[in-house]
Amino acid sequence: MKIKRKYIPILFGLGIALGILLGSMLDFGYNDTALFASNSKKEKLNKLIDYIDYEYVDAINTDSIVDVTVNGILDNLDPHSSYIPPDEYRAVEENMKGDFVGIGVSFYPYNDSIAVIQAIKGGPSARAGVKGGDRIVYADGIDLSQNTITDDSLSRILKGKVRTPIEIKIKRPGEEDLLTFNFNRDRVPISSVIGSYMLTDDLGYVKINRFAESTHKEFVDALTVLKNQGATSIALDLRDNPGGYISSAEGVVDEFLEEDKLILFTKNKSGKISNSYTDNGGLFEEGEVFVLINENSASASEIVAGALQDNDKGIIVGRRSFGKGLVQREMDLGDGSAVRLTIARYYTPTGRSIQKPYELGDKDYYEDYLNRYENGELRSADSIKVADSLKFRTPKGKIVYGGGGIIPDVFVPKNTDYEVEHLNYVLRSGYMRLFIFEQLEKDRPYYNSLSMEQFKNEVTITDAVIEDFISFARFRKITLKASNYKELYRRYLKATMAGQLFGNNAFEMMVNQEDDVIKKVIALSKEE
Repeated sequence: MKIKRKYIPILFGLGIALGILLGSMLDFGYNDTALFASNSKKEKLNKLIDYIDYEYVDAINTDSIVDVTVNGILDNLDPHSSYIPPDEYRAVEENMKGDFVGIGVSFYPYNDSIAVIQAIKGGPSARAGVKGGDRIVYADGIDLSQNTITDDSLSRILKGKVRTPIEIKIKRPGEEDLLTFNFNRDRVPISSVIGSYMLTDDLGYVKINRFAESTHKEFVDALTVLKNQGATSIALDLRDNPGGYISSAEGVVDEFLEEDKLILFTKNKSGKISNSYTDNGGLFEEGEVFVLINENSASASEIVAGALQDNDKGIIVGRRSFGKGLVQREMDLGDGSAVRLTIARYYTPTGRSIQKPYELGDKDYYEDYLNRYENGELRSADSIKVADSLKFRTPKGKIVYGGGGIIPDVFVPKNTDYEVEHLNYVLRSGYMRLFIFEQLEKDRPYYNSLSMEQFKNEVTITDAVIEDFISFARFRKITLKASNYKELYRRYLKATMAGQLFGNNAFEMMVNQEDDVIKKVIALSKEE
């Protein structure tokens, strides 16, 4: 369908809402016995469900009743308390753990086989020699070309326990016969540090897309490499990062601040305050840091930005962040599902709460992006509303504000032109990735033979390719134009191609080349 201009901001808001479901998690001790003691109100609910289960005239799935009841209860709390069904909970756990057990490929179910987009670096398939463009035809003798293979059954076939063997048969372009690979399933990393490279001779860049269990270690590894390459300043890109584990965010902050600095404090229902301080031995205590945020940076991302801003460390660059100052804990419900329940509020070191209001309901809460779009805040710093009653001062006297997100020290406007917003929507939908996959399939042996340097120098996205992509999208009921932004299309198409051939870091390097926020950070670093 054609996406109307007025709906673009709403789509962005929905994207934010989905991302925020990652939440922030922190353990607070409680007495299980006291918490789950007998209660007449709980017993009333249990009795009602039992009556329906045993006495109601028609057959009823009481599991569905329980799910509806749980969701109804949580809907009356805050926007971030939510129910996670068993199938979703497994996926969330994998994503936040930072790895999964399987064969280690990203793929499309494509025509009559499983088409490999990329063998994940460090995974068993990559070690065995599987390449992008390969078609997995058989796995352990199971014919994957059958239409009866669902996503769930495919997942069960390819995933498994560590060190369990698997045999896959692959059709590779240019090869007449099927290729057979025998190897063991293994842990496959799901990286949260998706970009790490030098922007200039002394300015390093790190992009974190979420705060998973493995994030702090990934960050330290990336930071160590960049320091060895000469980085004396770091651009920490937290744009579009919806959050995750508080402990991982604290670990990242700890690398920039000296010992015994307050990172944040939390306050729970009873008023108990818990402080979190840095340890000794930060990897980048002496270097300058630029933290990149935008309207989609939330939760743990805001903890990092707020902690560094309130400790007068570095410069926050971009646009006002999402505004999530609530802490969730995931609680297992015993049937594979869980509830993510808000258990505390967190505050930045100066005492700011950056939680935006949610009293008007979830719809109003998640459509805050639309309000920012309409009031001009995304284009002008002067349109950001602040309250003097929420004014705070850092140790060096800088004024900062609470009340709904982290306000950057240096504002960079967003291009809210319809065509740019529309293109960003299409990028998130996956259509561009599928189009690029098909482009690569036209000469897979050639593309697979290229080094990154050769790719940058030899591969050109022509106007004809751009028009092909517009036609590709139009065939799928999405109307695009290219009259004013051909270079933007060219950059994203080539970056997407680089990502499929060489990984996330290659995508980030290429897509950032004309990024306004990156340009501003480079300019600021030269002023230091």
